[in-house]
Amino acid sequence: MLKTGQPTTLDRVLGGVERLGNRLPSPFVMFVGLFVLIALASWLAAALGATVQLPGAAEATPVKNVLSGEGLVELLGSAVDNFVEFPALGPVLTVVLGVGVAQGTGALEAAVRLAFYRVPRSLVPYVVAFVACQGHVMSDASFLVIPPLAALVFSAVGRHPLAGLIGAYACTATGYAGGLLLGTLDASLAGITEKAAALLPGTDGYSTNIAMNYYFGAAAGLVLPIVGGLLISRVLEPRLPAWRPGKGSGDGPGAGPGDGPGHGRDGARVEVTPQERRALLVSGLVVAGFLALVVVAWLIPGSPLRDPDGSLVPSPLLSNLVPIIALVFFLFGYTYGRVIGLAKKDRDVYAMMTTAIKEMGGFITLIFIVAQTLSVLSWSGLATFLAVELADAAKAVGLVGFPALVFLVLLSMVLNLVITSGSGLWSLESTVMVPALMLLGLSPAIIQATHRIGDSITQAISPMHIFLYFILAAAQKYEPGLKLGTLVSRLLPFVPAFGLVWVGVLAVFYFVGLPVGPGASIQLP
Repeated sequence: MLKTGQPTTLDRVLGGVERLGNRLPSPFVMFVGLFVLIALASWLAAALGATVQLPGAAEATPVKNVLSGEGLVELLGSAVDNFVEFPALGPVLTVVLGVGVAQGTGALEAAVRLAFYRVPRSLVPYVVAFVACQGHVMSDASFLVIPPLAALVFSAVGRHPLAGLIGAYACTATGYAGGLLLGTLDASLAGITEKAAALLPGTDGYSTNIAMNYYFGAAAGLVLPIVGGLLISRVLEPRLPAWRPGKGSGDGPGAGPGDGPGHGRDGARVEVTPQERRALLVSGLVVAGFLALVVVAWLIPGSPLRDPDGSLVPSPLLSNLVPIIALVFFLFGYTYGRVIGLAKKDRDVYAMMTTAIKEMGGFITLIFIVAQTLSVLSWSGLATFLAVELADAAKAVGLVGFPALVFLVLLSMVLNLVITSGSGLWSLESTVMVPALMLLGLSPAIIQATHRIGDSITQAISPMHIFLYFILAAAQKYEPGLKLGTLVSRLLPFVPAFGLVWVGVLAVFYFVGLPVGPGASIQLP
């Protein structure tokens, strides 16, 4: 944590949380520890003769010992399959291949600049908030791209660049689960949810898909930007120190007479050139044409993309959206690179895809131990045992239905302060919460959507979120004396405001009974 001067109470609190979080081992080591604990717990439970009685089952099922000969043989025989067949692995890497091309050619960054450029001054906060609330489609790259560009756009229209920088970061982080587009987050969480749902016997018929939270996320992605824009313009910006373009610390290092129209105070280009506009237009038309063909093929009676009974939801199309999304990103990026005139070496698709996969090395390594941990949790029967016990406890205190979902929001909010890996956190929570809430009649789709709310709300202020320090460094170009406590205090208003909106949207979907995604109901069928 960066400190200057006498630390405030907030600095001390955040410092304590940061020190506590820093004492936690890496996610990989945490799952190794969890694996060992599960093995020991299964040995103890089996020794005590623990059993679990599933609703509707004729007999109770005993908990099995992972450390027995049978357990060790099961682990050795299934280790490779557990890894390569883990539901989140293939979908995420497939989408990453397409996103890597879109990022490598500069297509995604140019699209963001086009969305920001020449926006009326009064609407800038709302456009920034809207783009930021769709940011999860770019994964972690959204934290690196959107806030600095927003600062440049605010500066270009004569507004405080810190309002753009901090506001865009807050909306990107706190609204991370929303948006009109699907991305790698949807793929990874859906895979983890599917695996967790399978821990509960008798639920093999319930299908999950990458779009099962789409309606919910899209609705939030339209409402949250309004709140975000209001907070940026009415709460954040008025409380910032005075900023005068062309003078003082607010200029940034690149300010000066050489800055032309469409350039930010840091000298970075914000405007979209005619060549880039043409490339984006052509790329957009290619993607639109591809999606139109897919939709037409889906709607044609007798199409293989429809369910055998002729229904559109569920259907093979909705169950196999991952390669289609990957192709959308690929076509968008590749077409942009061709039209923009990148050198042959610069548009080497294989190199872009390889780089994108290399950046997922940590995720792939984590998946290996996650897959083994979930496997022994399922085989031993401990997951079912814990789920039934938790469900019974929830019923005993009246924690069912919507209150149970609110509890999951709060749990995810707290855990997200120290575990900032979205897939890692959900891997830990889902093994217990998905089966437990399914026993209360809730579908995996609404359970996953609820977790995503809590995982988003506190992300902006988590001292373990590495991009918080990136934003701090970027903000110190405009306000050199800025401390972490001050930055967090400016981010704090977004947390309760977005939290209320998120829970409000969840309440509307729950009590009206709206599906949270295609074929994804609130209650279990």
